Amino acid sequence: MRIITQQTVGGPEVLTIADAPEPRPLPTEVLVRVKAIGLNPLEARLRAGEFPLIGRPPFVLGWDISGVVEAPQTWRFRAGDEVFGMPLFPRAANAYAEVVSAPALHLARKPASLSHAEAAALPVVGLTAWQGLVDLGGVSKGDRVLVHGGGGGVGHVAIQLAKALGAYVIATAGGSKREFVEGLGADEVIDYTAVDFSEAVRDIDVVLDTLGGGTVERSLGVLRPGGHLVTAVAEGDSELIAKYEAAGMRFSGIAVDPDPVALRGLVELVEKGKLQVHVQETFPFDRVADAHRMLDAGHLQGKLVLTV
Repeated sequence: MRIITQQTVGGPEVLTIADAPEPRPLPTEVLVRVKAIGLNPLEARLRAGEFPLIGRPPFVLGWDISGVVEAPQTWRFRAGDEVFGMPLFPRAANAYAEVVSAPALHLARKPASLSHAEAAALPVVGLTAWQGLVDLGGVSKGDRVLVHGGGGGVGHVAIQLAKALGAYVIATAGGSKREFVEGLGADEVIDYTAVDFSEAVRDIDVVLDTLGGGTVERSLGVLRPGGHLVTAVAEGDSELIAKYEAAGMRFSGIAVDPDPVALRGLVELVEKGKLQVHVQETFPFDRVADAHRMLDAGHLQGKLVLTV
């Protein structure tokens, strides 16, 4: 099989295609013939060597996959089943590959309404949004939810999830994404390039942050008493945690993990027509460097996907 690997950290040019033996699934695992691979900003940071989550090169990046089951070593799936998921995170799943071995519990059956590209785009961002809004945030009907980065991967799923939970949703996004974010169901869209959200929003029950930096600190002032900030990017900032707690607010960080219950919950929302996945662009497997250049540029609308 072919894999995408790197021998050193650096820019997109370090990603190279190589041959490797197919993995052998252990008991309770399945072999997946990969059809599409979702790309995430984290992978660009790992490629560049910003932090050693999966050690030093050589390594194979990637977690988001959609494909077809082969050689199942479990009763949960049969050969030919179409599945998707985020296996093994944060350990290396070696998902930039034509074949992946994955624990059956880290996968779910692909909804028929989603293409493989759309399904591969969902797991990391969908599970992050679910764990942030449902498990940590406890969002329920009537809550006021602020989603930072509403046009991005996590943000565009989070808006739809919060609406499905019955919340009133406000999202920040650049002006060029306003129409897209409104189409996701956001009740209000704040153009962060023209308006300071901290002056325009009040009485928020839950803030879901996907941006970090000064956005997290400025979000303190928009929460109602006892409100809750959930961040996917600043979870380890002890000073911010202390500041929130001193103000009587809750502060939680998400370190997303494989979650079969949440994955099935996302499937149910897709099947009910309450969740759509937006893929900004797909790239063939051998153009992974071009895809990573777009990842590095940022300001994505939804997700990028490799097709295999």
